[in-house]
Amino acid sequence: MIFTFEDSEEQAVNRILSLLAEEIKLEIYQPATCPVLYFPGLEIRLYQRRVFRDGAEINLTRLEYGTLTFLVSRPGIVFTQTQIFEAVWNMNSNSCQSSVVNVIYNLRKKIEPDSKNPTYIKTVLGVGYKFNG
Repeated sequence: MIFTFEDSEEQAVNRILSLLAEEIKLEIYQPATCPVLYFPGLEIRLYQRRVFRDGAEINLTRLEYGTLTFLVSRPGIVFTQTQIFEAVWNMNSNSCQSSVVNVIYNLRKKIEPDSKNPTYIKTVLGVGYKFNG
């Protein structure tokens, strides 16, 4: 059996496990803490693949999440549309432009406080996109 619990439930779970350990053989496994990235108004829980804006969970598609985490992995670095496409879509393409533009547009609508004046995902004219953290 595998049990998962929130940090706030740790004491109760530890007490239950210690009581059970007296009766049956238990192997307790605690995974490494999961990395969480915090930016003003934005939280990304990497191992859980969850994103929160101002505390509210945002549902992202696989491509939106992949694009966000790709950009977040190197804040301030400018990536071309081709670099983003090849990294997130895992394929080469000569016509990736509209795919990346559409995903960035949808991602901004979901994570930015004002998608018309983005603070997180910036466009670098003539080059590509970067994440401002």
